[in-house]
Amino acid sequence: MTRDYGHNIAHPFPATKPADGRHMPAKILVVDDAPLNRRVLTSLLQPEGYVLLEAGNGREAVDLALRELPDLIILDVMMPLMNGYKACSLLKQNIDSKNIPIIFISCIRDESFKIKCLELGVSDYITKPFNKAEVCIRVRNQVQLYQMTQALRTAHQQLCDKQQRLDEDLRSAAIIQQSLILQHAPHLPHVRVAWQYIPCERVGGDIFNIHRLDETHLALFMLDVSGHGVSAAMVTASVSQSLTPQLGRLLKKRQPLAPYYAITPPAEVLRALDEEYPFERFGTYFTLSYLVLDCRYGRLRYSSAAHPPPLLLRQSGEVVKLREGGAIIGLGGVVPFTEGAVQLYPGDRLILYTDGVLECINPHGESFGEERLVNTVVTWHSAPVDTMCERLIQTLFAHGGGVSPQDDISVLALEYQGGGAANGS
Repeated sequence: MTRDYGHNIAHPFPATKPADGRHMPAKILVVDDAPLNRRVLTSLLQPEGYVLLEAGNGREAVDLALRELPDLIILDVMMPLMNGYKACSLLKQNIDSKNIPIIFISCIRDESFKIKCLELGVSDYITKPFNKAEVCIRVRNQVQLYQMTQALRTAHQQLCDKQQRLDEDLRSAAIIQQSLILQHAPHLPHVRVAWQYIPCERVGGDIFNIHRLDETHLALFMLDVSGHGVSAAMVTASVSQSLTPQLGRLLKKRQPLAPYYAITPPAEVLRALDEEYPFERFGTYFTLSYLVLDCRYGRLRYSSAAHPPPLLLRQSGEVVKLREGGAIIGLGGVVPFTEGAVQLYPGDRLILYTDGVLECINPHGESFGEERLVNTVVTWHSAPVDTMCERLIQTLFAHGGGVSPQDDISVLALEYQGGGAANGS
């Protein structure tokens, strides 16, 4: 028998994607050592609008398939040089061609042939002599299935690429956010400060800091922006910068009279933030506790915007919850912000925290809660303030029982050691 080693059939469809954005017609490789069989198959398929390629043996089929990467291969089983079984096996082992569907064509009809097809990963088979309707339907089904699968793979890869870029953005946002977290306590002889920050796997909205306003005054804040991700981190960074003394919100100029400035009351700071960060503009809100401590006299002024109330832990072990304040930041002054004032004495401690502490869940679905928080800090109130913070986190994680935190966990503790004026000097 004369062998025909294959030629591309001329076809009116272009080999590249049309300028009007239509999808290219499916490309089909027809492989058979008998030219007559190839002509029969191509004559059946050509009216369907496919781009048709031909090969006359298995070796040529493998080379052509790897070069052209067709949407479907119609592969004869019994051929010279390399039979269909071997060609199919090689194509399925190659990463570029392993997903291309293959339809076997053969005169064989027994069960062992069907089993061999399944073992090789053949998508379908057609027995000779050919039935026009059967050929067209089986080919159309395999082409459509392959193209849908390829579209899904492409969409999945695009999603993976987008997720990778998002993960990189989140890592960058997390690094920026953590750089804004308190790194070193300001040097003042009247206080000792300790803190713990345990970020969850997502970028969150927790941030806290202590700023020295002048020789005797400290400003403390604990902030929690709603939500997670880059948008929450950006709002967190913006608010954190707004709460630095350099921007002038915490200190009001009062020239030309000495001392040339006045410390902004906490409630006024919250009112200004509420105006600057409306929900309609940023699509988010945040809670905040802001406190100003006169370290020389132990006088504390504070206000909270719907934030978990700071705890005043007296040296005796008594706990006072500092509840004065108002609604969340972003509502446009719906509820006025009130301000509280308390006197600190040597050994007293302030404890600020976010709701990630209270809402830490154990395997039974129970929250850590305010009662456990209070009991823990009371238990360790005689220990150094940094030890108290460490024991609180250990207790929190013991309660969690290995469950990953769903929110950032932030704790800031300050121990007042007494100023000169408070001690009568």
